[in-house]
Amino acid sequence: MSRIKGKNTKPEITLRKKLHALGYRFSLHSKKLPGKPDIVLRKYNTVIFVNGCFWHGHKDCKYFKLPKSNVKFWSDKISANIERDKIKFQQLIDLGWHVITIWECELKTSNVDKNISKLIDQLKQNKYICR
Repeated sequence: MSRIKGKNTKPEITLRKKLHALGYRFSLHSKKLPGKPDIVLRKYNTVIFVNGCFWHGHKDCKYFKLPKSNVKFWSDKISANIERDKIKFQQLIDLGWHVITIWECELKTSNVDKNISKLIDQLKQNKYICR
């Protein structure tokens, strides 16, 4: 587990490259915000978390399957991650941020461009809501 990266993961870099190519500018891993969001778009008052399907318990996803060994440990660990995510998301919402979660599987499939388009639509909507 020591080799598991928490920052600059492949799905995160994929999303950042696509956003940057579309002209969006952002900051990364802001320590001032709860949960240290992966991408912070201040202009849109939006934060984006790029969640790994396994580590954050993505339901009905082919990448999320509990290991057969040490089931209690993994179940407790993933449940704690899900609860922590809920708390951090609520803290961000209370601070006036829009929170978007992008799952690892959404950036791996052939529908990447469709998923990015949905994200862009949501960003544009957030821009008009907060102005």
